[in-house]
Amino acid sequence: MARRGKGRNISGVLLLNKPKGISSNRALQRVRAMFNASKAGHTGNLDPMATGLLPLCFGEATKFSSYLLDADKAYIATARLGQMSDTGDAEGTIIQERPVPELSDAQIREAMEAFLGDIEQVPPMYSALKQNGQPLYKLAREGKTVERKARAVTIFELELVEWSAPDLTFSVRCSKGTYVRTLAEDIGETLGCGAHLVMLHRTHTGGFDATEMLEFDRLQSERDLDQSLDSYLLDTDILVAHFPKKNLSAEETARILHGQDITCDQVYPDKVRLYDEQERFIGLAESAETGRLKPRRLVVFEE
Repeated sequence: MARRGKGRNISGVLLLNKPKGISSNRALQRVRAMFNASKAGHTGNLDPMATGLLPLCFGEATKFSSYLLDADKAYIATARLGQMSDTGDAEGTIIQERPVPELSDAQIREAMEAFLGDIEQVPPMYSALKQNGQPLYKLAREGKTVERKARAVTIFELELVEWSAPDLTFSVRCSKGTYVRTLAEDIGETLGCGAHLVMLHRTHTGGFDATEMLEFDRLQSERDLDQSLDSYLLDTDILVAHFPKKNLSAEETARILHGQDITCDQVYPDKVRLYDEQERFIGLAESAETGRLKPRRLVVFEE
């Protein structure tokens, strides 16, 4: 997340179509500069070679970005069979080549079915995961390989989109923490020839999809014409729209904003969105005990 600095105190969410060849943080900094925003962060890293949906949060919305980090994701991906790279994707060096057998769509679908549901993945060495405080990718760049524990992930949907040898394009909807390049490699191994990822495009994250994404060029062209970009910002509470809603009285709002519990005749199993008498989103609360709600994360309003 970008630190608070000089700029405007604006809040909201922007859905960016991240282009290929740029890191998620670099994309964030470019858009932050266009908005002249004092505080910004993104909601889940996309590798430089990846494209697609990257929600960016500004101001108070950064407080709720973690709810998208934990969300399910969906992608369109292309694996090149018969070639393996040291990074598992096209950014690396090809380290092995194997012949690709003749494969039918039915054979590929059968192989992919083995990855549906709860599976375990060994995280790649070229990843941001840390071991003893050191990112794995730094160790990998030094030529080191360390043992990594397999992690449980869930593949909810996995479908063949196109098979045009040697490239296999598939769609996947998966849980947080899933490495699609590892999935591509594992599918390649199941098919007997290995693979590496050559294209990755994110189409969904949480409740967001690609239909509302904005391009750099569109934002920059309007900025160059001195047009305001603020109308493209979605409301902060869209990040937590999956939680139930509760409207508060003026007295209840005052207590919550002062960090105090309020009485409540309903027990919520998880968080609840709170709104004041003007229908302004003021934050999240959770059940403290039967008949009580305690503030969990609150919005700070600029005077």
